[in-house]
Amino acid sequence: MAVAVPKRIASGIINALKGGVVPRTGLGYIAVGRTAEINALLHDVDITEEGGAFFRFIVGRYGSGKSFMLQTMRQHLMDRGFVTADADLSPERRLMGTKGQGLATYRELMRNMSVRTKPDGGALPLILEKWITAVRTDVVSEGTSPDSPFFDAAVEKKIYTKISGLEDMVHGFDFARVINAYHKAYMMGNDEKAACAVRWLRGEYSTKTEAKQDLGVNVIITDDNWYDYIKLLTAFFVSAGYKGFVIMIDELVNIMKIPHAVTRQYNYEKILMMYNDVMQGKASHLGIIMGGTPQCIEDTRRGIFSYDALRSRLERGRFATDETHDMLAPIIKLQPLTYEEMTVLAEKLAEIHAGLYGYENRMTLEDRIFFIKAEYSRVGADTNITPREMIRDFIELLNIAMQNPDKTIPQLMGEESFEFAKPDGEEAAEEKDGFEDFEL
Repeated sequence: MAVAVPKRIASGIINALKGGVVPRTGLGYIAVGRTAEINALLHDVDITEEGGAFFRFIVGRYGSGKSFMLQTMRQHLMDRGFVTADADLSPERRLMGTKGQGLATYRELMRNMSVRTKPDGGALPLILEKWITAVRTDVVSEGTSPDSPFFDAAVEKKIYTKISGLEDMVHGFDFARVINAYHKAYMMGNDEKAACAVRWLRGEYSTKTEAKQDLGVNVIITDDNWYDYIKLLTAFFVSAGYKGFVIMIDELVNIMKIPHAVTRQYNYEKILMMYNDVMQGKASHLGIIMGGTPQCIEDTRRGIFSYDALRSRLERGRFATDETHDMLAPIIKLQPLTYEEMTVLAEKLAEIHAGLYGYENRMTLEDRIFFIKAEYSRVGADTNITPREMIRDFIELLNIAMQNPDKTIPQLMGEESFEFAKPDGEEAAEEKDGFEDFEL
């Protein structure tokens, strides 16, 4: 029996997929396949939850499902009690830059910071409030009443105890001062001061003078040091009761597109630094996932493999092949969805579409297989067609079928001469040529 999807979520799913983008919510209703890839990443998450760290690249062609994988993992992580943040690189957002492009990426991560109770981004103030509430609860549980004249002093002492470990990290002392400034402003009801602390944590101060004036700290988050603050935030989130922090950075192809070789190298050096830091155990409770196309990874002239130190770390070994994958390697290469998986996905989409627009779903299994066979029969489809294109075509077909209920799916597709299921078994088998291995 089909699962009823709330219309708000169904509308978001259909509109996003029709527009060629991944919906932010409701992915569980349409998730199919990718079991091996997700299980490999969830194994990394298990280790991170226990204090480890991981760094993975998700690689696939445009429309192959990279962004879908990242958003699916984002949902898994929030359900597991992690803080997540995601950002797409662009000409204005890189890992390093001469005009603040690295800081722009950090700011985008902060804007998209999410937890289970706030999945749509902007979760930093919520996390700060949760942390302060937890500290106050600890003080009460240790025997100091909120009515006691010593309560505020006890809370402040507890805060310093909790953040003292952060002071040993790079930039930790100033980070701790900002957290304490937020606490004082929060307790006094000084919303303006609290907003200044949040603004500093989001990397929105442009000068040290302004930060000094507002918060009494002599540093700000910049292009050069933003990754240090990712690690500080991770430690802070863990002290607030979360399992860890996972950042997801997509569209690595925008680094490959940088015209200046030196600037590209600086960005690849940043990736190398982050990769070494995570893989050598210098980070804890932190996960980093980056997404890109095969070309932006493997191109030895402009891609990540043009930087020898990264190529030697990430290149596939002698024994892994396209048929036998190593899911524990740093790079996870997405394989095409199978015919069976596409058929199941088409069924889910047909049910969601019918529920959203309030009509009876008349798309049969034969109709779905007919559609998939027609898509794969196009010239070059085996190597060029992607799930994004097929989903977009299928939703268009559902729209047209809904508006033309008197026509069959083959008629709407202009393929009336083909009938998948015929009474004559021999004739039907003949028409099924090319789908011999398609078992449902």
